[in-house]
Order: sequence, then structure tokens, then C-alpha cells
Amino acid sequence: MLYEMIAVVRPGNIAEVKEIAHKAGTLLLQNGGVVRSLTNWGPFLLTKPVRKHQQKHDSGHHFILRFDSSPEVQAKVRKAIAIDPRMIRCGVVKMVGGDKLVGEHGIKGMSEIGAEGPKWRGGQGVGEGFFGGR
Repeated sequence: MLYEMIAVVRPGNIAEVKEIAHKAGTLLLQNGGVVRSLTNWGPFLLTKPVRKHQQKHDSGHHFILRFDSSPEVQAKVRKAIAIDPRMIRCGVVKMVGGDKLVGEHGIKGMSEIGAEGPKWRGGQGVGEGFFGGR
């Protein structure tokens, strides 16, 4: 099945982000999964402050990993990544169509929408305007 993992790592050190993405990809490959794409979105403000691992975060470095795997492997990867103290948030979404790629259905995943996100009233994208830009 095709999945998309959206992960938020504490900001400041790109090497940590690369290491966590590498860890997730390696775990997928070792368990029979296939990595389809990895998209680096960079640092963004979070919608609200988050407390994780006894720290308060108001921004995070986002990346998206699209992969094929069994539901068991997906759960294993998500759990392994979530316990890392450098992680702020991690979510996995099963993409529409199961075995077919999302593009064949005309539905875009987060990696195709891009880092600019949706446009809100006033023409401002995510992280612009109200919070003073990114």
C-alpha cells in the first residue's frame, strides 16, 4: 500500500533531519518496503506550541516520505521514528488507490502540493502574514 509520512523534526540542525529520514528509509527497505520519494519542506512555524520530550517547540523542520509497504511495516516505522527525542510530530496517511500511484487518480499528495501550502484569504500562504513570515 502507498503511504505518505509527514514528519516534523526539531529545527536547527539539518544533519538530524537527514539522519531521521535515513533511519526511516533504511527501516523500510530492510522490511521489504519501497521508498517512492523524499521531500524536504524546511522549517515552518507550528500552528500552536507543542510540548514533546520535556521541551516546548514553536517551529519545526518538515519532511515528507512517500513509500510502499505492508500495514505492519508502516506501523513499525512510525513507532521507531516517533520515539526519537529529536522528533516533534509524525503522521502517516494511507494514500487513495492502494496499489496505484496517486497521480493516476488525479489526487495530489502533500509532496505534490508543495511547501507553499494553501492560499488563505488575502493571498497569503502558510507561515506568511499573521506570524511575520518564515
